[in-house]
Amino acid sequence: MSQERILVVEDDKHIIKLLKYNLEKAGFSCFTVENGEAALDLLSGKQVDLVILDIMLPKMDGFEACRMIKQNIKLKSIPIIMLTAKGEEVDRVVGLELGADDYVVKPFSPRELILRIKAILKRGTAPQHLPEEIIKKGELAIDVPKHRVMVSGKEIELTPMEFKLLVTLVERAGRVQQRDRLLSDIWDLHSGVYTRTVDTHIKRLREKLGRAGSHIETVRGLGYRFKIRP
Repeated sequence: MSQERILVVEDDKHIIKLLKYNLEKAGFSCFTVENGEAALDLLSGKQVDLVILDIMLPKMDGFEACRMIKQNIKLKSIPIIMLTAKGEEVDRVVGLELGADDYVVKPFSPRELILRIKAILKRGTAPQHLPEEIIKKGELAIDVPKHRVMVSGKEIELTPMEFKLLVTLVERAGRVQQRDRLLSDIWDLHSGVYTRTVDTHIKRLREKLGRAGSHIETVRGLGYRFKIRP
């Protein structure tokens, strides 16, 4: 079985060495670059399964690199974990709104980071337990095996995370899904500290779905529910 490939974008040589050692020990293939421009160059020529991206980088910071990756049609499906010394909520939210899948603050536990990487790579595939291959709810149609979403016949491009979130909500239509439950089922995280992650992804999902986004109802103080009728 081929190794999953991780790109580390980090300018601190000690952290590069630490990450490379732990990633390779965990069975991953690891590439490293020291700035955002080099990362984009490498991604244009190599297949990568996940990017660990520091924010404080020379030349091009991690936010800009993340934005450019997510705007590139060939690269935007690659999961990104933001890695930074900044711990303020505003920085976490900016990273997530740009399309990052997770956010880890330095100093970090290499073991925890490896677990997060494995969780993200595992959830990148469409859920296999659904009995329906094509789910239809009003103007919304979800082709699970092909990982495609259509609204009134027009295809909507979602990230693997957004797709899994939508399928989970639709599968449990009519039932309130608490943020902590979604955090556990979608992100494999178990702390309320990260519930803003759920809100941020719901916001982006609604925006992408347009009119069909009104199916997703906020249940104040609890979480979210997918309504059969918007």
